[in-house]
Amino acid sequence: MWMRSLVRAILVGAFVWMGGVTFASAQGVASLDSIKSQEELTRAVQSLDTQLFDAYNNCDIDKLGAMVTDDLEFYHDKTGLAVGKKKFTDSIRNNICGKLRRELVAGSLEVYPLHGYGAMEMGTHRFYHPGMQEHEVVGEAKFVMLWQYKDGAWKLTRVISYDHGAAK
Repeated sequence: MWMRSLVRAILVGAFVWMGGVTFASAQGVASLDSIKSQEELTRAVQSLDTQLFDAYNNCDIDKLGAMVTDDLEFYHDKTGLAVGKKKFTDSIRNNICGKLRRELVAGSLEVYPLHGYGAMEMGTHRFYHPGMQEHEVVGEAKFVMLWQYKDGAWKLTRVISYDHGAAK
């Protein structure tokens, strides 16, 4: 009986330890120091992009706020600079929730390492306004996002969203 409990405790401890080494917090994304290839980095950033925009598309303001730094800088070619997590989440709540859906354009994602910091993500995204236009297409824009790995978690620190126009 005691042997079974000991084995169970060892197995649970090993499972928890292995999970802590491989993944960054609850994000389920590899930690920066565990990433050993460009493919792994791209996979990690693509997962972060998916999580961020699932929260954006579903108006999960708490998750969005948890994925950005307090001093987030968001540069937008049409609206200018917005600084801070609260300004970002308020803008999403007031202008995006229930009005827009974002999708990454297939094949547009580029990811580059930023030594000792994290990664730079670049690509093109499409915005849909459900029910408002034929095929729901609203527009398209290019973006650059900087992801920092710090204190066991990936967070978005800088965004540049530009070249907004009709989808191609």
